Formats: sequence, structure tokens, C-alpha cells
Amino acid sequence: MNGVRAVVIGASAGGVAALFEVLGGLPEGFAQPVLCVLHLPDDRHSQLAQVLQRRLHRPVREARDKERIEAGQIYVAAPGYHLSVECDLSLSLSQEAPVHFSRPAIDFLFASAADAYGEGLLGVLLTGANEDGAEGLAYIKKCGGRTVVQDPRDAQVALMPEAALALHRPDHILSLSGIGQLLATLEPSAC
Repeated sequence: MNGVRAVVIGASAGGVAALFEVLGGLPEGFAQPVLCVLHLPDDRHSQLAQVLQRRLHRPVREARDKERIEAGQIYVAAPGYHLSVECDLSLSLSQEAPVHFSRPAIDFLFASAADAYGEGLLGVLLTGANEDGAEGLAYIKKCGGRTVVQDPRDAQVALMPEAALALHRPDHILSLSGIGQLLATLEPSAC
């Protein structure tokens, strides 16, 4: 799958293990930036970036406001802040109202990234216990990007993938290992 300039991933319940599997097989020279929103309690510090970096042996960091998006970097949203992509391909953090009871919200990231990257975006929605991400994924598709939904039968919690499938027809419905294999085949492309 070529022409993909960035990947956005959303997950909730069961998401940490799902991210390990999906991102664990990325090839050494994987060039696309990956931006992840995982629903986290916003009342405490998150160790997600450190845990992912240790497990994946890849550059992972918590997203910072006004930071330029770099090729090959994995970003995770900070607890208590929405993460969005500006049109100049920098990151933005905000404390607007929660969406689907979540801040950070997957829809927030997906919609802003679709506006910034258009057809160069790949959106991936994984396991989760609410409907966050479904509208954002449909919006990615509407903007010309490609979409992947974890097979609900493979998800630890099927509600989030099922909500996405109820709203639109994704390009792929895959198991976690299938999503990992798909990402590993992305052509190198500048972000």
C-alpha cells in the first residue's frame, strides 16, 4: 500500500496489548509517523510511551504541543489532552470537552489528521468499549484516506470495531496480526 504518509491508531479497552501486537512487527526502516490515541484515565501520569518504547525497541514519545511530526516516530496522546494534527503537520494539544466521555478522543485525532494528510492517511481502529473513533474513521475515508478496522471477533472488546463497521465500509477488516502485516508492507514515504 503506497502513498501513505502517516498512520493514526485508536484503541480503548484492551488497547495496550493490541498496540504491542500491531506495532511489534514494524520493519527496521519504517518511515511513516504513527500517532496513537489510547483512552487513559486523565488523573494520573501515563507510562505508555516508556512501556511501548521498551517493548518495541522503537522511538516512542508522548506528543508535545507545537511539536513537528517526524518520520518514523511513534507518538502517544497524553492523558487529559486531545491530540490533533495541524495543517503544517505539527501536533496540537487541547483541553476541549471530552468526546464520547474521552479526552484524548480518537475522533479528535482522526478528523484533524484527515484534514492535514487527506489521501495520505491510514486510519486504524482497534479494540474498545465505546463508539469513539467510528465517525473519525468514516471521515478519514471521506477525505480519501484508507481505513482498517480490527475484526470484532479478534478484539478483546468488540464494541468499538462494531461501531465503526456500522458507520462505514473500511478498506480492510483484519486481525491484529493482519494489521501488523499490513503496516509492515507500507512503502517508505516522506511525512
